[in-house]
Amino acid sequence: MEMTTWEFTQNIFLALGGLGLFLLGLQTMSDGLKNIAGRRMRTFIEKATANRFLGFLFGMIVTAVTQSSTATSVMGIGFVDAGLMKLKQFASIVIGAGIGTTFTAFLFNFRIDPIAPLIIFTGIALYMFVNKKKVKDIGFITLGIGLIFFALSTMGTPLREISQLDGFQSMLSTFGNPALAFLAGLLFTAVIQSSTATVGIIIVMYVNGVDMDFSTTAFLILGANVGTCSTALLSSLAGSRDSKRAALILTAYKFIAGGVSSLLILIFPGILTWTQETWQNGAIQIAMFHTMYNVFASGVMIFFTKQLVSIAYFIIPKRAKDETERKLMYLEESKEPTLEVIFSQAHGEMNRMGKLAMDNLKLSLEAFFARDVDKANKVMEYEKTIDYLKHEISSYLMSVESVELTQEYIEKFGSMLHILNDMERLGDHAENIAEHTIGEKDYSKYLSETAVAELTEISDTMMGTLALSLEIFKTQDNTRLPEAEKLEQKVDDLCDEYLARHIKRLRSGCCDPRCSVIYTSMVRDLERCSDHAINIAERIFGEITQPDHVT
Repeated sequence: MEMTTWEFTQNIFLALGGLGLFLLGLQTMSDGLKNIAGRRMRTFIEKATANRFLGFLFGMIVTAVTQSSTATSVMGIGFVDAGLMKLKQFASIVIGAGIGTTFTAFLFNFRIDPIAPLIIFTGIALYMFVNKKKVKDIGFITLGIGLIFFALSTMGTPLREISQLDGFQSMLSTFGNPALAFLAGLLFTAVIQSSTATVGIIIVMYVNGVDMDFSTTAFLILGANVGTCSTALLSSLAGSRDSKRAALILTAYKFIAGGVSSLLILIFPGILTWTQETWQNGAIQIAMFHTMYNVFASGVMIFFTKQLVSIAYFIIPKRAKDETERKLMYLEESKEPTLEVIFSQAHGEMNRMGKLAMDNLKLSLEAFFARDVDKANKVMEYEKTIDYLKHEISSYLMSVESVELTQEYIEKFGSMLHILNDMERLGDHAENIAEHTIGEKDYSKYLSETAVAELTEISDTMMGTLALSLEIFKTQDNTRLPEAEKLEQKVDDLCDEYLARHIKRLRSGCCDPRCSVIYTSMVRDLERCSDHAINIAERIFGEITQPDHVT
């Protein structure tokens, strides 16, 4: 077929414009569905348990709601990064997610292109002219569906005409090589980050008479299903080691499933023949192959979640006792826990959490005085581990509800929950100090040598109070409590004295007013850290007979 340069350019522009509308329609529909699901969807995922089949079901349903396995995977990686989900749970969820996306492939087979503009108008009208939130979300979904079908019709004609060119036919002939077809599907999906879009484009080409062998289509789809893991890999780069492991689990699952399925098709080509003979419509054949592949892959791989996790740990191994890793090191679940076991294990994990909070606070102060942004960023990362430990230890302590408590243990239970809050607040103050380093890079120009010396003295005294308080908590030796209280009182006195001096310096013009906010904020953070520290020492013995030091 002959085609002028201008005609070819027009067709390329129309195809690219249609692809853009198609991706926009998918995203719009997905956003509308997620808005309707709201927080319940996130809660739904969070409730995934160690039961892999329940996690499988969760992944399938959530993806069916959002119509985006990528969204489910990225959200799951976020939960793993926050320590709210274990890697085994994540593995079962992403395996189930593959089935959840198959509905869209069937949606493409409904030929409602002629009324697509009307659907778009209806969606826009619902979204713009109705104030009710749910109706707006329904309008958003309707708009997305309309854009999808309008995009399909827009791409159809230019793709059909381009496909008749000798060069395009030559390219299709090279895709007769299964490896090249697989690679092309993988790379194209990695670029547009949507396997659903890739399947949609293949269906459009089929419907519009593009001469493409069904085996080529099959390998393009297999490659597309592997390429969809690119987004998860990118989203894990800035996360924890566990989030990277989660992305590797997804990648390993996709490559293993895609590779095994490709081998089976090469060994048993009758699979494709049976698919073509069973369903006469080409678009239905593609949708059914896509569905059968995902059902097969998910149905088999759900029994290998442990092995997928092992692969991730083989590539990113555990560090030798990394105290900052978002893992419990002392708590173990027991079917019939005793009070002694519960509180002993919780005490061990809280010792670790307290040390981590103290180390993080020390790191934040080093970052502040040395103006080291890299150290400040580490503080922000370690704070996530402190939050994780607080959440997990609190949940573990709640297991005492199934055990009959004596009055002694009721008081101990309350004290430990309060101490957890104090430790967690220490982490928050470390984060506050780190934010000064990250956000106020020029503060050193405004803080005088006197101000820095005062803050250093308060910091050293506060850290001494904290170290002693944590030692008292660890050894439960109340003979050193008066020493800790004396140090805490010294911090309070220093804060009052130096704040008064700071005000005098401001009034006399000896101090730059721009440092005032940073100085007073630092003093208050340090004073509150000292208060939380002494609370830790006193609560373990029930010594607090007056309101907490921190209000």
